[in-house]
Amino acid sequence: MSDNFLREIDEEVRRDKAADIWKKYGNLVIVLLALLVVAVGGWRFWLHRQEQAAHAVSARLEEALKASRENRGEDAEKTLTDLTKEGSDGYRLVARFRLAAEAARREPADGAKAFDALANDSTVEQVFRDLARIRSNLLKVDSAPYAEIRAAVEPLAVPAGTWRHTAREILGLSALKAGNLDEAGRWFDQIVVDPQAPQGLRQRADLYLGLVKAGAVEIK
Repeated sequence: MSDNFLREIDEEVRRDKAADIWKKYGNLVIVLLALLVVAVGGWRFWLHRQEQAAHAVSARLEEALKASRENRGEDAEKTLTDLTKEGSDGYRLVARFRLAAEAARREPADGAKAFDALANDSTVEQVFRDLARIRSNLLKVDSAPYAEIRAAVEPLAVPAGTWRHTAREILGLSALKAGNLDEAGRWFDQIVVDPQAPQGLRQRADLYLGLVKAGAVEIK
């Protein structure tokens, strides 16, 4: 009985303390809970609006790609130009790459300039700047001297380079076009012996090596 009595007293004390705390801070707790509800509701509304905006930008990007597939280059470029100023950073970057690709379809030199602008933009993540440099020099293979291509692309052809496979192919083609068979063979060899190189690219490199072994040729 003594233990039961002590427990009842302890519970009474706790209830009294809880009642005192509620009297003192109850209104503050209610206000905080109300603010929490408003904040959660606002956050969910913001997420909903962001999702709606992303869907809208995605739809416009698909519209631009459809225009490109239908050879409506001007419509595609107009929409893509608008998208470079709208939406998230990711969508703007995709729009810039697509816009450069559209320019390249119209005029390779213009496309190369657009990709160079991306490659030299310090606000763009490095891996995408490197990709832009790859795309630019791929467009320049038929016109730029090997020394220029090598200066731009060789840093991307290192063993750990993300775009090393394509970089080596560009370097090999540029050297082959310049009649520098030793350099061409070196780059194509690096593709063939790299176990991580895509199978299709390794097959192409084998064909290029056949041209190298055949001697000087004119690449048109």
